[in-house]
Amino acid sequence: MNLTDFPLLVLIISFVVLFLVTELGDFLRSIRPLMEEERADFGVVLGATLTLLGLLVGFSFSMAIGSYDQRRSYEQAEASAISTEFMRADLLPPQDAARVRDLLKEYVGVRVLFYTARGQKNMAKVNADTDAMQDQLWSTVRSAVAKDPNPVTALVISGVGDVSNAQGNSRAAWLNRIPFSAWALMFLIAVCCNLLIGYGAHHKSPRIFLIGPVTLSIAFFLISDLDSTVAGTISVSPRNLMSLSRSLR
Repeated sequence: MNLTDFPLLVLIISFVVLFLVTELGDFLRSIRPLMEEERADFGVVLGATLTLLGLLVGFSFSMAIGSYDQRRSYEQAEASAISTEFMRADLLPPQDAARVRDLLKEYVGVRVLFYTARGQKNMAKVNADTDAMQDQLWSTVRSAVAKDPNPVTALVISGVGDVSNAQGNSRAAWLNRIPFSAWALMFLIAVCCNLLIGYGAHHKSPRIFLIGPVTLSIAFFLISDLDSTVAGTISVSPRNLMSLSRSLR
């Protein structure tokens, strides 16, 4: 299980850990207080660490937004490829054309499930059903074109390839996630920042100590929510595929 697939857990765990680290910094301050002549150098270190954390959070957020936009773009491309192939089916003999259209209608339903399914087990089933439907579609079109091969019916074969390629791009975009190393580095820097904040405080202030953990945990939640393809609240809605499914019916 990948923890970053579950944004709510990321929110809770990051807040608890960062708050406890801030408290640890305050405890260390009570053992060995920071001297006033050390505060200037300490401020430079804290500022540099916070700047680095800001860059990492911004970089991760940019990656998450990019992946989300990519998934949304490929959903639209899938709908366009299926719609084109549905029209190209008219180039086949009537019986074969009807069979291809029926398969494409079922295929659209399976692709809608790909974008709405939650959980690894459900996603694995959808991928298996998708592969099976593509095999049936390819077999049907290949048999129909083999009866009378010509440049016109070859367009139908090309359309099946476009449908398959669009689905492959969508699956690849689903696997394009923020690397674990980036998550680990970002969280480690966040821990260091909160430890320094707790240690450098003049006195213990619960409200001040809550600012860092709250803001960072919310930022981590948003990044993981955009990046998650399993349990995120911000997910790609298959609007184009659903609209296509209604029009095909």
